[in-house]
Amino acid sequence: MATSTQNAITLKGSAAIVAEYLNYGIHSILFQRGIYPPEQFTSVQQYGLTILMSTDDKIIAFLQNVLGQAQEWLARNEVEKITMVITNVHTKEVLEQWDFKVHCEPCAPDGTKIDPVNPTASKELKKIQAEIRDVLRQIAATISYLPLLEAICTFDVLIHTVKNCEIPDKWNETDEVHIQNAQSVQLKSFSTGLQKVDTIVNYRLMD
Repeated sequence: MATSTQNAITLKGSAAIVAEYLNYGIHSILFQRGIYPPEQFTSVQQYGLTILMSTDDKIIAFLQNVLGQAQEWLARNEVEKITMVITNVHTKEVLEQWDFKVHCEPCAPDGTKIDPVNPTASKELKKIQAEIRDVLRQIAATISYLPLLEAICTFDVLIHTVKNCEIPDKWNETDEVHIQNAQSVQLKSFSTGLQKVDTIVNYRLMD
């Protein structure tokens, strides 16, 4: 879990909290959107919720790799957005896109400026997890009015970093993805006290 001294969250701890949210959020979306068969998921308890997690070794390893790298960049405030893209396997068309936008919090809730050299926040972990629980509940509720994904789909995760960020070997730079006839739904946000995460789903409005 997040590295934190009593009542103080470091940037490294904040990055761990955000990466953990992304892991549970992406697994939940994979289940809710029916990208893979339900029998390939198992239920776990987290944030006071039951969350369905993939048991597929390839998916687990892929997300560990991607989110592990994302966490390193988050700990240096080098991430602007993480995008989960759902694509039609046959046509390669992007049908849905989940954006997790990350913003640095310049000030603490009491209005005091956060030290950019040694940033820490005093937000209680219970409060952060309650905010994350609300977002995950909203993700599950949003699924009910998104268009059915009737085609066989796959997914990918893109990390949008600041310029001059060091890219590891075997990682490729990709273009921004676009959805035709896109509709967007802004979900709730949560904040670690150092980083705020907005969750937005963009989906194709079916003809």
